[in-house]
Amino acid sequence: MSEQQNPRISVPASILVGVLAVGAALGISNLVAGLVNPPSTPFLAVGNAAIDRTPKGLREFGISTFGANDKPVLLLGVGITMVILGVVAGLISRRRALPGVILVVVLGVVGLVAVNSRPNTTTVGLVSPVVAAVAGVAALLLLRRATLARSGHVLTAKNATATELAAASHPAADGTPVDEPAGSSHGVSRRGFLGTSAGVAVVAGAAGYGGQLLGRVDIASSQAGVGTIAAPDPLPALKASADFSADKGLPFITSNADFYRVDIALGDGPALTTQDWSLRIHGMVDKEITLSFAELIARPLIEKRLTFTCISYVIGSELVSTADWVGVSLTDLIKEAGPQGGADQIFSTSSDGYTASTPLAAVLEADRGAMLAVNMNGEPLPQVHGFPVRMIVPGFYGYCSATKWLVDIEVTSFADKKAYWTTRDYAATAPVKTGSKIVFPKGLTEPVPTGTVSATGVAWSQPNGISKVEVQFENGSWMEARLADDEGPSTWRMWRIDLPNVSAGNHFLSCRAYDGNGQLQTDVMSPVLPDGQSGLHRINFSAR
Repeated sequence: MSEQQNPRISVPASILVGVLAVGAALGISNLVAGLVNPPSTPFLAVGNAAIDRTPKGLREFGISTFGANDKPVLLLGVGITMVILGVVAGLISRRRALPGVILVVVLGVVGLVAVNSRPNTTTVGLVSPVVAAVAGVAALLLLRRATLARSGHVLTAKNATATELAAASHPAADGTPVDEPAGSSHGVSRRGFLGTSAGVAVVAGAAGYGGQLLGRVDIASSQAGVGTIAAPDPLPALKASADFSADKGLPFITSNADFYRVDIALGDGPALTTQDWSLRIHGMVDKEITLSFAELIARPLIEKRLTFTCISYVIGSELVSTADWVGVSLTDLIKEAGPQGGADQIFSTSSDGYTASTPLAAVLEADRGAMLAVNMNGEPLPQVHGFPVRMIVPGFYGYCSATKWLVDIEVTSFADKKAYWTTRDYAATAPVKTGSKIVFPKGLTEPVPTGTVSATGVAWSQPNGISKVEVQFENGSWMEARLADDEGPSTWRMWRIDLPNVSAGNHFLSCRAYDGNGQLQTDVMSPVLPDGQSGLHRINFSAR
């Protein structure tokens, strides 16, 4: 087919057509998802699929670089990718609609596959990506028609003269495409096209926002209904001598807002109310147990002060935090279910399909304090930290011990089932390695005064505790730091030391810890994979 039979849309108009078509697909699909099954939103499903398929090296880079902001960065990346694909869809549709239609349909198929792969998507939720493809194609065709619309007719091979087609599609003498012949009574209706574009944009935005409203779950009311839950044997108040924050150290208790977050969930995570929640304990047990939230908190409650460490902790990073937790003994629940011979794994599942593997023997240890937490620092669990219920098994990195939004526990064996990260080259289970870090001085960016410099830090070795911390200034001998009071073997411990006669200039400082059994922290550096990084924290700092 010749150029005269297929007028070419200008580049700016074609870009707008493609981007708005993709935007319409996303907005309408979000509305449909909000009506039938909120987790079936293609945008988030594609984001989750991207998380599942991110190479391990890139994942660790993202966490170490962006920390808790890794999810917003990922969503921004998905959004930028969708805009780029919209631009491509528009550009390849300048002369004919079919290439753009094909691309939009392919995007719909990708969304369908992503939605179908999510464990919390219902069958009816598959309607959302299908509608997304239909809406995207319809918007593309509508906007192209508006772009090519003439005053009173549409420019086609059937109703346009050769002169009109040539003027619309052939370049001018200077090589510039002439999309709108000057002075032509049949020139492209800018007003009509812009009006149609604005209408599509408004519909897409309103549909997307409406989907958000329809899919919103009233977590706040459910959290308010839980309130503060007190254990019959509450923890004693934190001793002032356990906290060195007055000496520029970390607060002993990490606030809920500052507590690190690393998981595979986008946004704030699954939205579950206490009325919707239930837990099933099954598998290699003598008695299967199913509990509602009310039945769970009716059981004897316990309170624990516990430190969490993330498998992605890189020496000196922020991925270690401490909080007070109230909940129910997981040890008692598993004993009540009656594990059978051959079982050696607790296989826990989140409502978003995430799974974790924890040694059964550790869960059954009476003194370890394995629990199902419902309160965090005197408040209901925040949604981002697993509301309404999360699992905690002290002494293991979070990826294999701290399942959020917990809905299922299967007693099984490591030989029979592999968890989410185990299939991605992480160890099936990973005890926390003894660690320590310097909190102050902060480094070269914040110089300290010369003279005596008070260095502070923190050390941990759950569930063995910390017996000693040593600090090395420059290349001198290792000096013992003063430890804060001990709050238990499964919490971190603060340390402090005065460095006298620090001169002006740049210096370096190192620290190392001994666990509760007197075992020295290794100075051998190892990568995060497969079972956590090891090595000593060393910093450079400046004195003036």
